[in-house]
Amino acid sequence: MKPIIKLNNLRLKYPGGNKIFNDLSLEVKKGEKVLILGPSGSGKSTLLQVFPGIIPNVVEVPMIVEDQLLPNSWGYVFQDPDAQFCMPYVDEELAFVLENLSVPREQMKSRIADALEMVGLELANPRSKIQQLSGGMKQRLAIASVLLMEPDVLFLDEPTALLDPEGTKDVWDTIKKVADDKTVIIVEHKVEQLLDFVERVIVLDDAGNIIADGKTQDVFKTSLSHLNQYGIWYPGAWENYLKNRKPFSMLNMEAETVLKVNGLSGYRGKEKKIYVEEAEIRKGEWISVIGENGAGKSTLLESVMKLIKTEGTLEINGEKVKRIPTDLITFVFQNPEFQFVTKSVEAELAYSLRLRKVEQETVMEKVEEMLKLFQLDYVRHHHPYQLSVGQKRRLSVAAAVIHQPSILLLDEPTFGQDSRNTFAMLEWLEALKNAGVSILMVTHDEHIVSEFSDTIWTIKDGQLIDMRSKERLRGRGEKDAVGAL
Repeated sequence: MKPIIKLNNLRLKYPGGNKIFNDLSLEVKKGEKVLILGPSGSGKSTLLQVFPGIIPNVVEVPMIVEDQLLPNSWGYVFQDPDAQFCMPYVDEELAFVLENLSVPREQMKSRIADALEMVGLELANPRSKIQQLSGGMKQRLAIASVLLMEPDVLFLDEPTALLDPEGTKDVWDTIKKVADDKTVIIVEHKVEQLLDFVERVIVLDDAGNIIADGKTQDVFKTSLSHLNQYGIWYPGAWENYLKNRKPFSMLNMEAETVLKVNGLSGYRGKEKKIYVEEAEIRKGEWISVIGENGAGKSTLLESVMKLIKTEGTLEINGEKVKRIPTDLITFVFQNPEFQFVTKSVEAELAYSLRLRKVEQETVMEKVEEMLKLFQLDYVRHHHPYQLSVGQKRRLSVAAAVIHQPSILLLDEPTFGQDSRNTFAMLEWLEALKNAGVSILMVTHDEHIVSEFSDTIWTIKDGQLIDMRSKERLRGRGEKDAVGAL
């Protein structure tokens, strides 16, 4: 069968960056389901954008290729869903797609409703502002807009990274159903849902070289050493890590309260999106915040930081505050680009220390420590916007913790990360916890919830409905405890 996509001797180099894809060649045949794996920063997303010609035709990146075959009919779901939205409202975004397909206006309303139902995006009104959707809801919308195009080839760049486990399963079930006769090329870290769908796996190393290419089961059996070496997710990676993990000390239940909220309400516009009757965070406590997409998890963190309109009281170390002392509390956004303020990775790490007038020698020592710890030393001179999503996420966390705040708020810090960097980040956060830093983390990863948390907060329909300690969960048995999350 003739290929539908072809690259021969591809070379590519970002301005100011390292060369990747040193004479990379591959073909994809019509109807193939292909999964591309590799460590963070290996060029997976870049390669996916080369396949349809987004690079260099839309995104101008210096590139040389001896022979290239592009697909005629394709749809692309970006890693960052905001990157592909053209309109301010959900219905307008989907109508825009239908208009380009010359769908009659009288058919659009039902087609839009069908698309939203297909991806499980439940909205009271399709006339909803996209900017007010949660990250996971935006991902569903991005997928819906691409499926409406009915392309022959689907390019999916971590389409479920921000979805809860149930949402991840629902979306992949939908994609499998509608894409049975299509060519599908996927970049994804969460591989378990894809084992019965993808028939071919391509593995890249740190420099973007192909180190494995074959049938799915064969690659996962024969290339395990490579997957471990480069920190690439594979079925059972978490279990293997936990086997060698040393137990950590649980929170002292008598630890002092460092942050307390009473009657906290958070608003987006005039609409109340989160309510917490009463809650507290203790010194050295790791709290995982869980709940379905759109429940209000990110809004909770933004309310605690007073980044949106709030009502209620907030106490820090026993004193009521109206303004958040940023030397004590730091927030890591779900979208790391929201917090970048400098023009290089080095400068971003040094920024908060220089604001605090830390001596230059100490600043450089701490910057070097973070560059190595978070695997960013080889991109130290890059602009933060030039990094991969995984690298941006690591930089946002590193910049937030470099001055060791007393309370750290994290919104999905591990999404888009390979296993090596996920485990390293979690161990660093655990070291901060054991040094007395309090952590409030939004996450969908059940392993993080069950293994690293002291306490689990559950958000449902805009309310904090449950706060339970790990000790209470352990009493019910570990398997039952995780299932309860």
